[in-house]
Amino acid sequence: MATVNEWIQGARPRTLPNAVSPVVVGVGAAAHLGEVTWWKAVLALVVALALIIGVNFANDYSDGVRGTDDDRVGPMRLVGSKAARPGAVKAAAFICFGIAAAAGLAVAITTAYWLIAVGVVCIAGAWFYTGGKKPYGYLGFGEIAVFVFFGLVAVLGTQYVTCGRVNWIGGVCAVAVGSFSSAVLVVNNLRDIPTDRESGKITLAVRLGENGTRGLFAFLIALPFVMTIVLTPVTTFALAGLLAAPLAVAAVRPVLAGDRGRDLVPSLATTGQAMLMWAVMTGFALGLT
Repeated sequence: MATVNEWIQGARPRTLPNAVSPVVVGVGAAAHLGEVTWWKAVLALVVALALIIGVNFANDYSDGVRGTDDDRVGPMRLVGSKAARPGAVKAAAFICFGIAAAAGLAVAITTAYWLIAVGVVCIAGAWFYTGGKKPYGYLGFGEIAVFVFFGLVAVLGTQYVTCGRVNWIGGVCAVAVGSFSSAVLVVNNLRDIPTDRESGKITLAVRLGENGTRGLFAFLIALPFVMTIVLTPVTTFALAGLLAAPLAVAAVRPVLAGDRGRDLVPSLATTGQAMLMWAVMTGFALGLT
């Protein structure tokens, strides 16, 4: 039976910036437009956190029962390591999805009923990333899904539910956070190219190869800082987002240096930290102006 610490590690806490960042900058973009409904912002955060923990457990379960995680480096795999029963991990995933659904429903019925459909699509996307007979994560579409769900949907969804509308500023922030989130998955999949190729998991990294994946990571890490420049006509305080640049450089350095395997694990953490720093600085800059 898995210990509490193993369950925490299985939830992959290093991915939590992918959930917090879009909500933070989405609230900032909403505050720039007017008054923010804070209880809805809190529920948006609950939805994002529950979804990302749920998808992490779902991936652990699905990859584990397929044998994809039998020989992996990186974070704790509950099923692959046989620390927890597959059924228990699957149940944990659906409990998280249930929490996300409940919080999302509370937001939807007080904002717009069509948001229920968005929530259903998000939960389905979380499960079928590695679940089902033909998981799209095994076909190279994971990065696109992350960009859409934890970038466009999460940021613009937060902006909409907290102030009632979206604008191009929210769109720019969504592109930036989506780019960061995709970069986290790219470096994760770069690390796992050898084992994914062997197990038949054809990620985008497997399709592009090492050199192409390293170039894609560098592009995704740079794009949010281009978005910072785009936001400067709105407020020069948006330049505070550049404070995340040292973390971004620290993340990209081992990738461009050709590091492999466990040597890429620190890039996962620093990419998440850069994303969170960018979101906090940019969110405050927009919210205070």
